[in-house]
Amino acid sequence: MKISGIEVNRISDQIWEIPKFGGMLVPGRIYTSQKMLETTLQNDEAIKQVVNVAHLPGIQKYSLAMPDIHWGYGFPIGGVAATDLDEGVISPGGVGYDINCGVRLARTSLTQNDVQKRIKKLVENLFKDIPTGVGASGAIRKLSSKEIRSILVNGSQWAVAQGFGTDDDITKTEEKGKMENADPSLLSDRAIERGQDQAGTLGSGNHFLEIDVVDEIFDEQKAEVLGLFKNQIVIMIHTGSRGLGYQVCDDYLKVLVKAGERFGFNLPDKQLACAPINSSEGHNYLSAMRCAANFAWNNRQVIMHLAKKSLQKTLNISESELKFELIYDVCHNIAKIETHNIDGEMKRVCVHRKGATRAFPPGHKDIPEVYQSTGQPVLIPGDMGRYSFVSAGTEKSMSETFGSSCHGAGRVQSRHKALKAGKGKDLIGEMNKRGIEIQAKGYKTIAEEMPNAYKDVSEVVDVMHLAGISTKVAKIKPVGVIKG
Repeated sequence: MKISGIEVNRISDQIWEIPKFGGMLVPGRIYTSQKMLETTLQNDEAIKQVVNVAHLPGIQKYSLAMPDIHWGYGFPIGGVAATDLDEGVISPGGVGYDINCGVRLARTSLTQNDVQKRIKKLVENLFKDIPTGVGASGAIRKLSSKEIRSILVNGSQWAVAQGFGTDDDITKTEEKGKMENADPSLLSDRAIERGQDQAGTLGSGNHFLEIDVVDEIFDEQKAEVLGLFKNQIVIMIHTGSRGLGYQVCDDYLKVLVKAGERFGFNLPDKQLACAPINSSEGHNYLSAMRCAANFAWNNRQVIMHLAKKSLQKTLNISESELKFELIYDVCHNIAKIETHNIDGEMKRVCVHRKGATRAFPPGHKDIPEVYQSTGQPVLIPGDMGRYSFVSAGTEKSMSETFGSSCHGAGRVQSRHKALKAGKGKDLIGEMNKRGIEIQAKGYKTIAEEMPNAYKDVSEVVDVMHLAGISTKVAKIKPVGVIKG
């Protein structure tokens, strides 16, 4: 069949392949259902972006897209690509502007019955205690240039050393909250300045903090290891590297556009600006990107600590009564040097995940000891009006998707269209009818993020579950939301 004018062949019920044509170096592969392929992707430029990514020098096996695919900058959001370390490139478009935008999930000992009458107050206090929105600042204090540089090197380990969490939080964070070989000297003064007052703040748009309830358990054994039970209250945090990460991307896109010209790359889209991984430009971008990733992990660590304190204060309970503990923290926008099986050979490659979650299998050396039997937790937020999912990585992800799975629902309406559709509606009232308390900076954010602006995340998660890439563990639904 043809989608957006491009030939797409069915490999299985969940896998569709774009054969190589033109300058493509590898085929494209999309994980999706036929229904989503024929509806939400029919006129989406993201399909063309899968083709464009397949032109990158040194790309391995496939240009991949997860079922939450939608149009993005250069790469589609939901795009995954691995490039050879010797002959391949690094592309900021394969990471995105919000470097290490990610999700962390914390559990409590509380049930919905314990807090139901206090949800409104909990949301009010969380909104008061955690700065949100464009330019949000002042969660802790304005940090010195020296402190920011320490965060850029040490990530969330800085926050824990300052009393914002525990060593257990570090263990249960991807990369232990710190990417090595991060060099703050490679960041512009403007990037540093933008981060000085934003540690512990939620961004705008689709970023959020939710009070969720565990609604359904699919795998009792894995859920028990993760500490999840039905009707339990959990906290989900979704945010990234704020203005600092945006500035890093913006600064280095200009550098890599010139590098592409110098190396003579002839790519179908200027937004795929890239440089050889082993070039000075490629090395510098990777180091700067790692700094921004570390800033994001630190950011989510501080927010989690502020949320814990807010819950304790509102409910007037002790730490031992609340039992607020991190389950896991994953990043969605990142490039990492990893070892993967490429045509029977174990090879070091640079894996770009842009709107995709790492999904390593049971027994993998890079996941916490406590999750060696379950596989890495894969945290998949949906829209603020329906539900989110907790899944777990599988061995099949390593052979098919470079250890990657989906990251969310994926937009079906632009923010402009969603805002127009919400005009004149009582959006807060609609959320309240769904049993959800919400506080946000304004009407615009709520309208842009309403459920009908997104795919149904259950359809997205089911594709990966049925394909055997990540298996469902639990479904959680929101009862309280704060947004920028």
